[in-house]
Amino acid sequence: MRTRSTLAFAALALPFATIIGASALSSRLHAAADQPRDARGFDRTIGEHAEELFRDGAHIFRYDTFGDEAFWGDTLKLHQAIAGARFGGVGPGVSPATALAVGLKVDVDNVPPSILAALKDGKVDLNDPANTLALLDANAVLGVTVHRASNGNVTSMGVQCALCHSTVDNSFAPGIGHRLDGWSNRDLNIGAIVALSPDLSAVVALLRPAIPAIDDATVRAVLNSWGPGKFDAELFMDGKPFRPDGTTAATLIPPAFGLAGMNLHTYTGWGSVPYWNAFVANLEMHGSGTFFDPRLKDPVQFPVAAAAGFDNVRGATDAITSKLGALQFYQLSIPSPIPPNGSFDASAAARGEALFTGVAKCSSCHVPPLFSEPGWAMHSGAEIGIDDFQANRAPDHKYRTTPLKGLWSHAKGGFYHDGRFATLADVVQHYNDTFGLHLSATQISDLVEYLKSL
Repeated sequence: MRTRSTLAFAALALPFATIIGASALSSRLHAAADQPRDARGFDRTIGEHAEELFRDGAHIFRYDTFGDEAFWGDTLKLHQAIAGARFGGVGPGVSPATALAVGLKVDVDNVPPSILAALKDGKVDLNDPANTLALLDANAVLGVTVHRASNGNVTSMGVQCALCHSTVDNSFAPGIGHRLDGWSNRDLNIGAIVALSPDLSAVVALLRPAIPAIDDATVRAVLNSWGPGKFDAELFMDGKPFRPDGTTAATLIPPAFGLAGMNLHTYTGWGSVPYWNAFVANLEMHGSGTFFDPRLKDPVQFPVAAAAGFDNVRGATDAITSKLGALQFYQLSIPSPIPPNGSFDASAAARGEALFTGVAKCSSCHVPPLFSEPGWAMHSGAEIGIDDFQANRAPDHKYRTTPLKGLWSHAKGGFYHDGRFATLADVVQHYNDTFGLHLSATQISDLVEYLKSL
């Protein structure tokens, strides 16, 4: 415990210490000012650190499975269906034609030159699973890794972030081209792919607390109900496979670009970018790591998560936590794509911008240049004129104000979280009706052109 004299001495000494410290700091600053900027060191350290984060984050996003082979391979045995009986699996295997049909994408820059030349010449049998495995061996199939024994048999597999959140530019052929990280793959039929798994007993057991009568056939039917471009992350939290109207509860795969400056990630704002990365890597990809969220302990809202202990996950090894920083940095570095030349009417877009920031009042929530709300960008279903089914599956029971940049790149599948509006015109008309904006057909068209220009 300090005495009064000690405190008095400290008070007396403080001005002298401040003067001495200020003098020393001033000397250092003058010395630094006399040096070339590149000799100061710390700026260079920051730059090197940023480059390292970007490089590591890109590799993690594209190729890291976080140890999820234990789930996709050992537990679900999905690799057996991909390989086929010829390569140590079961059934006919997955051919390149089938892989492309379910929305898997091929990175042309990773295709070995010999295979690429054969593809150009039409000499690759797209119905032979051996050629799928050759592409997988080369890390050319976005988001999927397989492991093979010395005899060529496939022994396991894993998936990466890029499976859902990357696509290609189709520059070589449909489904084959240069990768586009951060773009949502709206062709990917995740449910149909997972439904190929020979053993879904682990999924049945996971869902049983919420759906006691569930069986293998029901799980496969649910997975096949999702359709292209959709995934139901909340199913493995609350066990709700369908909306009240009987349609799938799965939501559209969102883009992972243009997130810099955004506070909350996902349609319903569960958390920040690193939160959602940890959530997905641990609870959806089923990698081995650490995850904590006491909100998931609620047995009423999250019966599946609560029963499975998803509120406090501690893997035998942690292959996730150390990668969250670099992964976030890379994702925040991915810009929203610029609309192609000629893809919108520039004159109409200019008029639409005036409406967006004026009488249509769009910018009151979609604040430029973020085109979302800085801060807590959350709204109830009633506030935006829709039902609250999906919002109520999330901890805060709200919807996030979706950022609008790059809308043109993920129009396939529709708009809003579940694709309920087929076109941007439908979206604008919804708000026109909900808020009584009294926009004319021409004004709606101009607003659409502006949205296409973002």
